[in-house]
Amino acid sequence: MDPVIVRIRQELESLADEKTRTTSQRFFKEGISCYGIKTPGVTALAKKYWTEIQSRKKEEIFALCEELYRSRQLEESFIVSTWAYALSGRYEEKDLAVFRRWIDTYITNWASCDGFCNHTMGAFIERYPRYTAELKQWTQSKNRWMRRAAAVSLIVPAKHGTFLPEAIEIADLLLADSDDMVQKGYGWLLKEASRHHQREVFEYVMRNRGVMPRTALRYAIELMPKELKEEAMKRAWTPIKK
Repeated sequence: MDPVIVRIRQELESLADEKTRTTSQRFFKEGISCYGIKTPGVTALAKKYWTEIQSRKKEEIFALCEELYRSRQLEESFIVSTWAYALSGRYEEKDLAVFRRWIDTYITNWASCDGFCNHTMGAFIERYPRYTAELKQWTQSKNRWMRRAAAVSLIVPAKHGTFLPEAIEIADLLLADSDDMVQKGYGWLLKEASRHHQREVFEYVMRNRGVMPRTALRYAIELMPKELKEEAMKRAWTPIKK
């Protein structure tokens, strides 16, 4: 095992807090393994060791990331997210295969999914826009986290006002998904898209009000004016006249 991984784990153990570990469990329906360290402390640790490893070859850093992922510890997955995003200036198209495998193999909760996909996948898609086609394929995965990843990988681009057609298409593909984690994922994507494209997102919600799960709808309209929220909620689940 690389000495850097050994030292990181020793520091994580020294920072572990039982009360924080117990509190963290409340945010997840699925069971998680964690040391019990608040996010700012983990981020500081990730940045500290990044200064030590950043000059290594990208493939070597990816190998360190995979070693961290294998532990299944929540905080170690956050370190991966920080390091993988720090490499964004060095991404190549072939890296998508690595990212896909990590999501499908190691991500087992919403925090790890969002931490990795919002930034690493978001930066990758902004660099290589044609791979939104791959995100659309993920919407058909049996893995709920791959399906959520399809949506949350466009969160940051959506905040920038880009990829609206792709965001709408991914929402369409996930529209009737029965998994609440997926519903929240694409609802969140629509919410972020509404920052720059409120009219288009509102019209989308209204067109699909009869089939969109209420969880997704509430997320999608969260940033909208009160009158639009009321209109959307009033019309939600109203049978569409043919």
